[in-house]
Amino acid sequence: MFNNSTVAQSKAGLAQIEAEYIAHSLMKDVPVVTPQHTNDDVLRLLTDQPEVIGLPVVENGRPIGLINRNIFMDGFAKPFRRELYSRKSCIAFMDKEPLVVDRNLCIQDLSFKVVGAGGKTLNDGFIITGEDGSYLGIGTGEDLVRVVSHLQAEKNRLVMESINYASIIQKSFQRSSKEDLAASLDDYFMRWEPRDRVGGDYYFCKKFDDGFFFALIDCTGHGVPGAFMTLIMASFLDHILLEDNRHDPAGALSIMNRKVKTSLGQIGEQNIVSIDGSRHAHDGHERSDDGMDTAFCWVNPAAGKLVYAGAKTPIFFIAEGAAEVGLLEGDRKGVGYVDTPMDYTWTNKEIALSRGMRLYLTTDGIIDQIGGPKEISFGKKRFSGLLLEHHQKPMAEQEELIMQAFYQYQGKQRRRDDVSLIGFRV
Repeated sequence: MFNNSTVAQSKAGLAQIEAEYIAHSLMKDVPVVTPQHTNDDVLRLLTDQPEVIGLPVVENGRPIGLINRNIFMDGFAKPFRRELYSRKSCIAFMDKEPLVVDRNLCIQDLSFKVVGAGGKTLNDGFIITGEDGSYLGIGTGEDLVRVVSHLQAEKNRLVMESINYASIIQKSFQRSSKEDLAASLDDYFMRWEPRDRVGGDYYFCKKFDDGFFFALIDCTGHGVPGAFMTLIMASFLDHILLEDNRHDPAGALSIMNRKVKTSLGQIGEQNIVSIDGSRHAHDGHERSDDGMDTAFCWVNPAAGKLVYAGAKTPIFFIAEGAAEVGLLEGDRKGVGYVDTPMDYTWTNKEIALSRGMRLYLTTDGIIDQIGGPKEISFGKKRFSGLLLEHHQKPMAEQEELIMQAFYQYQGKQRRRDDVSLIGFRV
């Protein structure tokens, strides 16, 4: 029988929990009547046992109907009904088509059947039978709702536990990058805010004797699908840089493009389904059109240069004493997507570094965020204005001022995407 304490304390895996709760787990043992019982007999049973909401009517061991307490009592209370029907068979007031389910029916399928049967089943309950159709007992809508609510809560709990652990994994992948950033730069900030607990944004830094390689990555999607993509990209990037091509960001992008397209099978135009599920294949096969927008940067402070290659991700910079923000735009092709050719070549662009120069990169989570009185995107112009206004301040202070302005602009609008932002002073 259904047990509240057992449900509340259950911490088993979801599959095990669902296996525990089948129709039989909701079964109650209640009095039954047969067609030979009169309505007076039913009245006495319901009066003596006020907790019973319904009486099953059974003939030759098989259920043929269900008598609802409220309907029966209301009907019997009408003028002359008792005089007319008291000695007649109880089938006069029974529901001849109650919901009848097998004892082994899973809770999910049972809930679908109850909803499909309409509100009366939630009120009257349902009859549970054995494999041979013999009557076993009844279940109530109240108990079903309680179990379904519990299973949903357990499902949410297990999903959140998985997401929380995924967040730990994703952060652990970034630990070495944080350490190399701190070893490479004196004045910088790195803001990483997934829209959900985990996200599709990722930053990467690797220090070498002659400089450091930095990448800011915005993978397809956000949440768990986006986070999964970031782990793929991080793994590829580690292998790419082992080939000592860190001085050529555009070449590294080309290698990454080929790796992503090959590993995800994104070779032909027929494979167009995004990982966030917004597009679906029509032939039943799961395919993807996933990749990343990114900026790859090689920074050599000793030589006074930064080599940049971007896939839809620009880099902003302000030289010491400058009156405006410089902007280098990346190529308009993302990495790995179906419509990006396998042999696509990105372009390296070089920035001459001068002492005190500030450089900034951001994913489109800031630029594309809707907000403000006109409910339009934040935009590059507004972002550049913020940088110019605050660039003389220490980087940590700039970070807080920029994010405060962003939060204020977003207001009550829903966050559209993950947000990542880096700024550093040479």
